[in-house]
Amino acid sequence: MTLQGAPTNATRAARRTRRNAEPLRIILVRHGRPAIATRPRTSHHGFRDYIDAYEAAGLDPESAPPEELQDLVRELSAIYTSGKPRSQESARALAPKAELIADPLFAEAPLASPRIPLLKLRVPAWAVMSRILWHVGYHPEIENYADAKQRAREAADVLIARALEDGTTALVAHGYFNAIIGRELARRGFRKTGSHRARFWNAVTYAQP
Repeated sequence: MTLQGAPTNATRAARRTRRNAEPLRIILVRHGRPAIATRPRTSHHGFRDYIDAYEAAGLDPESAPPEELQDLVRELSAIYTSGKPRSQESARALAPKAELIADPLFAEAPLASPRIPLLKLRVPAWAVMSRILWHVGYHPEIENYADAKQRAREAADVLIARALEDGTTALVAHGYFNAIIGRELARRGFRKTGSHRARFWNAVTYAQP
């Protein structure tokens, strides 16, 4: 999974013509449902282990991408992913003919399990609590919010550079970090179609005239 070779002069000219005729588009897609239970009830110890298991999980074979999303990326020759199995396998299911460009730059903003004894919650509740605490400074041995925003700026640079070449590019990665990238794209003048939601296969398109 590597970057394609350098485009020829004719290819560059064709891309410039297309770019002048159409807006740049960047499509941010959340991966499909991973092959792991998503709502078990657990303690903070269990949630810590769950985070690791979730990161290692691939795509649930029964989680197929929506047809309209497949149509949206059908013409793309390459799609970006993170290095996680659920991201790469989702991209392959979505666009089986496209080259996958895997880059850890697009990994999810991390979570750490808060140490709250005697409490048992379902995993989504732990995730919400952990994300709130992450924003207010709870990031033991993981990337903090300021660093994640800097990484999102770098990710936006990569996606915009590809869109300038191809007209449209797509990233199949992770819900929360996709949203951070989206805020950076909006800051740079891109207009959003769709909303970032905690839903598998969720897609948001950013366009710039």
